[in-house]
Amino acid sequence: MKYFFFLIGIVLFLNGCGTDNEQQTPAASAARVLEFPATVHFKTTPDSEEPLTSVRVAVAESNMARQQGLMNVYEMPEDAGMIFIFERQEPLSFWMANTPLSLDMVFANEDFEIVRIHQNTTPFSQQQYPSVAPALYVVEVHGGFTAAHDIQEGHFIEFVR
Repeated sequence: MKYFFFLIGIVLFLNGCGTDNEQQTPAASAARVLEFPATVHFKTTPDSEEPLTSVRVAVAESNMARQQGLMNVYEMPEDAGMIFIFERQEPLSFWMANTPLSLDMVFANEDFEIVRIHQNTTPFSQQQYPSVAPALYVVEVHGGFTAAHDIQEGHFIEFVR
């Protein structure tokens, strides 16, 4: 009889150690998946015919959407990002709490001019990333994206829904 309980214990133990594709880690189960219904073009001048590059973007224009941002987004296509649209232009500051991807943060003013870029931000960091100058828009893309596409402060964004 004691061997029976011993065998049951081993079976239960081994069953718990197995890999079950339906089990997820807490991080994976909390992961958010975004849609990218709009586009941001990065341009050297507001009148540039051809953009330097473009990304598909999720749009955060409500308080709740702006607060969530890219928190708990563990995967995002290389040609995708998020645009934050604020109600008024002012100095802004972002951080990376609960954000697992390294990002480039592109701050743009009401004229769509890029006033500040923070590159390769640290995931899950409490560090503040300020716009320094007043901004109305923030575009977040994968870390290293702006350097790879030669996007610089003084360039422009164009937002298309």
